[in-house]
Amino acid sequence: MVTIAALYGAGESVVGPGVAERLGVPLLDRRVPEEVARNAGVSEEAVAQVDEQPQTLGKQLLSSLGRLSTVAGSTGGADERLDLQERTLRGHIERFLAESRTAGGVMIGRGGMVVLRDLPQALHVHLGGPRDARVRQGMRLENVDHDAAARRQDTEDETRIGYVRRAYGVDGEDPGHYHLMLDTTALELDACVELIVTASRARTHDHPRGA
Repeated sequence: MVTIAALYGAGESVVGPGVAERLGVPLLDRRVPEEVARNAGVSEEAVAQVDEQPQTLGKQLLSSLGRLSTVAGSTGGADERLDLQERTLRGHIERFLAESRTAGGVMIGRGGMVVLRDLPQALHVHLGGPRDARVRQGMRLENVDHDAAARRQDTEDETRIGYVRRAYGVDGEDPGHYHLMLDTTALELDACVELIVTASRARTHDHPRGA
């Protein structure tokens, strides 16, 4: 199991799938909304919104979920219903991640380093780099201009850091949560994949399943 936390422009869209392919395990990032939506009885869009931007969408999220009154009951205000729905869906997300321990996988974001911190063989990775370098890499990876990449960086960095802080009460940028922190703007992304694969295999060797 590998968890990857990444800032904008750090290349997780390349590194994550590359690591999963090399290790021969699922890329859980793509499966989470589908599986959680099926279990919770809501849309994948609703799961993705709660999952990626908890407590930031307000009435827009209330509208997209559409069934909050059923989940939360008829009492309580909109904020209370929103909070309950977010906590309900986050509980489904955490259960899905916990159940994935046996099969393994590569988990991008979603506080995986916190949810799976007690799994001995898991490798927790952080991808980052200097702001300007990540903007340039974001431009290349997403084929956007500088201004668009800079705006996305401001928004996505705030969202990703805020998610872990709000959901789990920890600082997701604290090195203490990770075994490996990589500046993916200073190394080729393929080299980062190799480093993570090597480190993951070493963790699995040192902490075999069931040990």
